[in-house]
Amino acid sequence: MKDYSYVFNAHPSFIDEMYKKYISDANSVEEGWRVFFEGFEFGNHNEDTQGQTASNGLSNGQASAAVTSELKNTSKEFGVLSIISGFRRRGHLLSTTNPIRQRRDRKAHLDLADHNLTDADLNKEFSAGVELGMPKSTLQEIIDRCREIYAGNIGFEYAHIENREKRTWLRQKIEQRQLDGSYGLGSDKKKRILEKLNGAVIFEKFLHTKYVGQKRFSLEGGESTIAALDAIINKGGEDKVEEVVIGMAHRGRLNVLANIMQKTYENIFNEFEGGAIPDQSFGDGDVKYHMGYSSQVETSSKKNIHLKLAPNPSHLEAVNPVVEGFSRAKADILYDSDYDKILPILIHGDAAIAGQGVVYETVQMSQLEGYYTGGTIHYVINNQIGFTTDFDDARSSTYCTAAASLVQAPVFHVNGDDPEAVVFACELATEYRQKFNNDVFIDMVCYRKHGHNEGDDPKFTQPEMYDFIKSHKNPREIYVEKLLSSGDIEKQIAEDLEKDFWSLLQERLDYVKEKDLPYSYQEPEKAWRTLKRTNDPKDITTPKTGIAKTKIEKILNHISKVPDGVNALSKVNRLLKNTKKLLDDNTLDWALAELMAYGSILIEEKDVRMSGQDVKRGTFSHRHAIFNDVKNFTEYNRLDGIADKQGKFRIFNSLLSEFAVLGFEYGYSLANPNTLVIWEAQFGDFYNGAQSMVDQFISAADSKWQRSSGLVMLLPHGYEGQGPEHSSARLERFLQMTAEWNLTIVNMTTPANLFHALRRQLAMNTRKPLIVMSPKSMLRHPKAISSKDEFVTGTHFHEVIDDASADAKKVDRLLFCTGKLYYDLLKAKEENKKDNVAIVRIEQLYPFPEDQVNTILKKYGKAEKFWVQEESANMGAWDYLMRYWRHTDIERISRKATASPATGFKKMHDQQQAALIKKAVGV
Repeated sequence: MKDYSYVFNAHPSFIDEMYKKYISDANSVEEGWRVFFEGFEFGNHNEDTQGQTASNGLSNGQASAAVTSELKNTSKEFGVLSIISGFRRRGHLLSTTNPIRQRRDRKAHLDLADHNLTDADLNKEFSAGVELGMPKSTLQEIIDRCREIYAGNIGFEYAHIENREKRTWLRQKIEQRQLDGSYGLGSDKKKRILEKLNGAVIFEKFLHTKYVGQKRFSLEGGESTIAALDAIINKGGEDKVEEVVIGMAHRGRLNVLANIMQKTYENIFNEFEGGAIPDQSFGDGDVKYHMGYSSQVETSSKKNIHLKLAPNPSHLEAVNPVVEGFSRAKADILYDSDYDKILPILIHGDAAIAGQGVVYETVQMSQLEGYYTGGTIHYVINNQIGFTTDFDDARSSTYCTAAASLVQAPVFHVNGDDPEAVVFACELATEYRQKFNNDVFIDMVCYRKHGHNEGDDPKFTQPEMYDFIKSHKNPREIYVEKLLSSGDIEKQIAEDLEKDFWSLLQERLDYVKEKDLPYSYQEPEKAWRTLKRTNDPKDITTPKTGIAKTKIEKILNHISKVPDGVNALSKVNRLLKNTKKLLDDNTLDWALAELMAYGSILIEEKDVRMSGQDVKRGTFSHRHAIFNDVKNFTEYNRLDGIADKQGKFRIFNSLLSEFAVLGFEYGYSLANPNTLVIWEAQFGDFYNGAQSMVDQFISAADSKWQRSSGLVMLLPHGYEGQGPEHSSARLERFLQMTAEWNLTIVNMTTPANLFHALRRQLAMNTRKPLIVMSPKSMLRHPKAISSKDEFVTGTHFHEVIDDASADAKKVDRLLFCTGKLYYDLLKAKEENKKDNVAIVRIEQLYPFPEDQVNTILKKYGKAEKFWVQEESANMGAWDYLMRYWRHTDIERISRKATASPATGFKKMHDQQQAALIKKAVGV
């Protein structure tokens, strides 16, 4: 049996009866009970490994013998053991973690009667106290110790962890800590905590006094956060941590920027004064409490740590997967995948962590191979309110940190008015993360002094809470009183610290120049700085992206063979036969062109990373980047070993998530401009589960936060009778978002153009996200092939492809289209011998190749002109094209306007498609 929790559910009299049976005949009880009685273990009892010393200094065997020999009343002794275990499991439900109101009764079942004990037992000595290192202690002493350990200002929630080593480690750290109220913190740490509280509290007071009514989403009520983050960074620095990446929403961001990231006060004040006018030549910027920052700070142990605070929109938890992806990229690029060297910290609000699904998705991916970052510290600033909503209306779970149970992460619930408890919890969390490389949660229960923002009146919805908050002392005042009463500091020192800090802020407000911290750029950051930032596509000409014939042959030869020792599936052998036939004809299909693009990047010693649902094989079974051995079930990566020295091809089938996975890949793309990062949707419209990620980050971040990305999104698109959810990647939405060259959007028809589009991502002297309306049936269309000559040195991406078969003098009907529809139109044209029809493909919709299209319009100047699209009239590219064709005599041919992207009936689809094609070619 995995544990003995079933013992605690048994009545003591039943346990007593079982024990008597065991004494008379050990084999008369089942194995689980026998093991329990033999070692006197159950639940969390004596989980130290055999031979280790228990908390009382006795070995397991000695402790068991000592207890067993003195059992005079088995039922009562088991009751004491049961209540000890109960405190370990449920003591957090009694912990004094709420600084502003009484905890409600969560039914911890830790009363004496729950364990077959009474008040009459309180003064009796019980041998079971050895479990806490208290042999021959009274029940009252045992319960007092349990309350002191488990029901104080920290509630330890860890019994749900199945791994014995982790539970034992945590239990020893928790139970063997100093219990004099100091948490074992020395005077130096106490002084540092006070300094951090000074900075946090007075910074907020200063802003509140000087900038009345301005939004800043203050940290007031939760200022212990600054001491907490400082403790995490310093504790991590004592170990192997060299870089910390922080993601958080707006509450407390300015305070974190000032007191953790050490952004100069002058810069922050300038933003409030309106004197900080950013360079808007590359975008519109964003409000000050959304911006990111990078710095390099020295820890208390004199170690330099790189800090990154990721920019984040008001979509609260959206930054979570971005931070994870960025951290993973840094680990891969800089730290040789040593995750102990980079530490992600996610700062949550209580309402957001409970309510936002992306939190679940991010935690769920945390232990997966493709998304592993070595564990994240989740820090919750638990204000007990979300905007105006009380937590009773915000969640069903007991705690806002319910997501922790997904990966059996420990949760430390801690009172935000006790900064020493907060620091202890943070140091313990950091140690745990570094040792076990798992997520860990810190739930700091505090309050929000003002409304949602400083101009909001919270009494409208929370009059009782805010009557109390109004007179409640801030954490610094409470801590100063504690230090004064314990004699750790003198009153004058505390007053001087506050006075000096206030004066410093005033000096900096008065424009006393302050130097930025020295900062040394990391290699990936240097690479970004070599690129050009531009919002005008005319600044960059289409680069030549073809490669030498020798490289083409090298790559194709490699990917078209199964090496010796790999036992491929029979279908793979048939696939390779088809590949050989294509190559014998000097042609490439979509899959070959895609793999060759990746191979060509790899042999240039650059990396490629790809993830999404089923990407190894490909949703439509075309890619087969990975072969599975049918005998030993190992994977063979087709793109490994092309050259002795090449980049890494990392490809991962993702969890069934769009929001978090797309956010992760976006974050990964931010870290290094020289890695091709790709996310593929199973069907194009599935990206709409990640619409916020597209809106807030991918399409707008370059303008808002000056953060460039070369992320590629492959979105299968095309009307093929598969219904409303499998037809459209919502091209119209992406086109509507375009401006200032924030995206590149393509809907290509040739494998060669796919090859060049992918290579162009790293060949350009800038980085823009690439949105690909990628094909489905066209993956195997007999005409959707490209000659090898279209890939060689000197070739490049074609934004527009003219009709090579058309005689301009004969053409009286000019059709513009994009994507898969071209092949349907071409078939109709050829079958009906329509020499008067020219079909021109616009392969790149944005940036719109206006000059090339105008050249085409002039070439076929006398022809009737039509834009043909499969999508409904209110969807697709038509409305977007009117930006450019408002004064052009051109008509639309499409399906009628509809609410749903496509019909769900194949027969109806076929009829609509046939009618559209006939109308377009004029038959």
